[in-house]
Amino acid sequence: MQNLMEVVGSMFFKDGKLLIDKPRSKKTFQMIGGKVEKGETIKEAAIRECHEELGEKAIFDEEKLEFVMDFEEIATSDPSRKIHMNIFRYNGELKGELTVSEEIEKFMWFGADDNRDLLSNTLKNEIVPYCIKNGLITNKEQER
Repeated sequence: MQNLMEVVGSMFFKDGKLLIDKPRSKKTFQMIGGKVEKGETIKEAAIRECHEELGEKAIFDEEKLEFVMDFEEIATSDPSRKIHMNIFRYNGELKGELTVSEEIEKFMWFGADDNRDLLSNTLKNEIVPYCIKNGLITNKEQER
């Protein structure tokens, strides 16, 4: 097994839904995030990945990204690769507009009732259960 790859993911919420994106190169939706580059802190990586994936028209306050948890798992894209996932939560409202790019095909606001077959392992096994348990994403019944 190779050494751990450091990865970051950021959670943005709106109306009981989690923002996720679909990279053109992948079959599943992923978290907003990616690999930590050499010489970067995990927070710097999270900020850079948010800017890269959300596009230049998305407006957020970098100070409102808060580290909430980390865990290790097997990479969805490479079963021989173990990753150390560092998760941030955005404590504010994402403003502006999301922009698709060469890397990102589309965005989705994911709720508790949505189809989990669309999700990467990280989202399916760790993030969505965490969000539901903590009331960050809700289903229709919980909103009434």
